[in-house]
Amino acid sequence: MGSAQESLSAKKAFDRALEIRYKNPDSSIFLFEKSYNEYLELNDTIPAIQALFQKAFVYETRAEYAKSYDVLWKALLIMDNMQNDGLKAQNYHRLGRIYSYYKREDTSIEFQKKALQLQKEILKKNNEDDGRLSTYYYFIAATYRELNKPELGKVYLDSSYTYFKENKSYTPKAFLDFENAFYLSKSNKGQEAIKTMERIAPWFENNRPSYLVLFYKYWGDFYLDLNNLKKSKEFYLKSLKVSSDYKSHIDFTPLVYEKLSEVSLLSKDYKMAFEYINKAKELDRLFFDSRSPENRTLLEIKDDYRLEKEKQQKLIQTQHLRQLQQEDEIKNLQRIILFASIVFILIIGYFYIKNIRTKHQIEKQLIKKNKELEIKKAKELLELKNRELAASALQLIEKEEFLKDLKIKVREGDSTIKKSELNKILRSVSINNTITWEEFRLRFIEVNKEFYDKIFEKFPNLSQGDQKICALIKLNMSSKEMSKLLGISVESVHTSRHRIRKKMELSREVNLEDFINSL
Repeated sequence: MGSAQESLSAKKAFDRALEIRYKNPDSSIFLFEKSYNEYLELNDTIPAIQALFQKAFVYETRAEYAKSYDVLWKALLIMDNMQNDGLKAQNYHRLGRIYSYYKREDTSIEFQKKALQLQKEILKKNNEDDGRLSTYYYFIAATYRELNKPELGKVYLDSSYTYFKENKSYTPKAFLDFENAFYLSKSNKGQEAIKTMERIAPWFENNRPSYLVLFYKYWGDFYLDLNNLKKSKEFYLKSLKVSSDYKSHIDFTPLVYEKLSEVSLLSKDYKMAFEYINKAKELDRLFFDSRSPENRTLLEIKDDYRLEKEKQQKLIQTQHLRQLQQEDEIKNLQRIILFASIVFILIIGYFYIKNIRTKHQIEKQLIKKNKELEIKKAKELLELKNRELAASALQLIEKEEFLKDLKIKVREGDSTIKKSELNKILRSVSINNTITWEEFRLRFIEVNKEFYDKIFEKFPNLSQGDQKICALIKLNMSSKEMSKLLGISVESVHTSRHRIRKKMELSREVNLEDFINSL
């Protein structure tokens, strides 16, 4: 039961590593190593070796070739006492690919042909389908593409197409078509090459997004050959972005920067051309120069596998690998702790900011409600005072009516009253009436100060009589009430209203009462 659980754990680690190898290569390397160790403890060597192959592939895509070579060498040691030519063929193939990156053509092709020959012998011995050979021919064709030897590469690509069988070959047909597009371009068939790229691009975008680093770079080359500088630059920049996003094929980026420098030079953008070529040289020195600590070991290799086997230092190598594994585990643990700490801080920060925003919103709503309440109270107070004013105005009207009747009665009364005394009494009533109106006006201004300020500001040409009419309109008085209060006819009130409309330049559609009440 325990062995079954351990085997399941190793497989889960392997499957998870495959799933994240492009998105999170560091974690993928850790999981492949974990899977390898667990399989080795179970003496299940074949899946253990497959885990090493995948780990080497991840290192290879990150341009850490010395590490990739060490892992493949480690796999060779395990296979030393195994009769499994299939695994050896895979290992020879991967070693050949690594040597090709350093333009060591003879060594690279030698390893890959050894892998091809082993695979042929396996298929012949087991009478198996020869569709698998398509992959080995394809990789030799790809190697010659990288070495810029299209004539030789085309021969191997034709063989790859010959052996290709859907659902039998390890390599999808899209990869073969990609190689073919390169050879079409080299045969001065650039437009045909571009059409091929357009056709197969969706497959790579959906199934092998990390490979788009190479795909977009060569697509840019095809446009550059056709002197389409804008499109070529577009694809070179897309290639760099994919490399950055997936941390993949970073060793390929120096070539992309070289091409960008060439495009900038042709576009007469000499500053960018200089920057791009400097970047290309810097990266090329990092990945391939013997001064690079990542690659110094590999360039000095003659035949590490044979030398190490002769010296019988398997124990030392194993201890070294375990030390590296522990270091990797510690680094990964540190990364996990750091990531967890950052997440925790972000969560705390989120809730803190959310709490501050909530308090701010509550305070804002409270201030708004208080302000609305103050406005409401002010309006209610204004309405109350205006009602009092209206009542006062009505009292003035009644008083005016009373005084009018009094004048009539006095004039029609006792003739013995001297005329001069009678006129004196009437003048006293008129003066008292004027004073009463002035008190009313001052009180109205006091209550409706904002209204009067706006009237003076907007319509400085209004007379005192016009202002009286406006004040009475503000109190919602009718024309008849105004005429009684002011001691003029209703027609005079209408005339005054018309004069006010004209001074305010109001159109016929605008109601005078609504306009004055809006001030």
